[in-house]
Amino acid sequence: MSKSVLHHSAALLSASDTRRIAAHAAEADRAGFLHPVQRALIHRRGWLKMLAPRSLGGAELPLPAVVRLEEQLASIDGSTAWVVTLCAGAGWFAGFLPPALARDIIGTRRLCVAGSGAPSGFADLEGGRFCLSGRWDYASGAPMATHFTLNAVLREHGKTLTDSAGAPRIRAFIVPAQQVEFVPSWGSIGMRATGSHSYRIHEQWVAQEHGFDIDAAHATAPGMLYRFPFLGLAFVTLAANVAGMAAHFLRLARPLIMQRRHPRMGLPLMECAPVMDQLLQCEADIEKARQQFYALLDDMWARVVAGLPVPAEQQAALGTVSLALANISRRAVDELYPYCGLQAAREGSDINRVWRDLHTAIQHALFLP
Repeated sequence: MSKSVLHHSAALLSASDTRRIAAHAAEADRAGFLHPVQRALIHRRGWLKMLAPRSLGGAELPLPAVVRLEEQLASIDGSTAWVVTLCAGAGWFAGFLPPALARDIIGTRRLCVAGSGAPSGFADLEGGRFCLSGRWDYASGAPMATHFTLNAVLREHGKTLTDSAGAPRIRAFIVPAQQVEFVPSWGSIGMRATGSHSYRIHEQWVAQEHGFDIDAAHATAPGMLYRFPFLGLAFVTLAANVAGMAAHFLRLARPLIMQRRHPRMGLPLMECAPVMDQLLQCEADIEKARQQFYALLDDMWARVVAGLPVPAEQQAALGTVSLALANISRRAVDELYPYCGLQAAREGSDINRVWRDLHTAIQHALFLP
């Protein structure tokens, strides 16, 4: 992979792609799911396979390149970026499946793997197979999913299986969409076009090979991408989304602030030193956080590629800089929002959609302090 692709998401996202995504963002928000043009572009570019093993038909891009692409997508449309991020992330799980099964899944026409991380169902082991039942929420991209992943509590003969510490054993599974009952439930103020609905499974049988462990020690694909810690991958991909949405908000905020005058000072807001100082400070804070974020991500990725162990301290630090980037991005948006006027509060405006998207995305459990 060339340095330009590794370090510049623009190498993966063209100007025409940008126009197509942006042109349909408002309509998708009103409709409650991505526009057909957006969905077609996602499949045509292969973004949902960019973390899947190359040996099985995926692209297996370097993680830093993927994160930069996801940030750029989020700077255009939060919902598009979120669906790509979550569903491509689920495609990464192919690196932990039996290769024959993973190859069949990756080869699915218009592949989209949606899912939920909460262990809100059960997997009963019987006769070498698992019987799955339960309900899972917040599966972004659910309306276009060909497969669903889920976490379930393991049981045998009606008894919950436990680990050495006495905690319930949890296992991840992947199932075709035909075994899933779609449950329309998504009604948030933002990220409306992600279609993050619920799904239900009632006594559906799957072979043991459909269960998998998300751990480097259990990776079945040879690439170093599958040696990267899962929690770290989740942190960086989601934080990049929030940073991209914040960049979009600031880009839309500038012209709105320029149009307004301060009611007491009698000056255009951009000529009011405190306002300009705050705007510049917000932009600088986000950029500083981005630089720290990508410096650590790039360094950690280089260690993984070199086959070196990643110290626990560095893994923890990656989570810290990811949280910092997300929180600084949110704070910048909240500080500048009052200067944008009623246009920012009008539901049909682009800046309001971006504000709603960011404040919905930041509610993800991973962003809890």
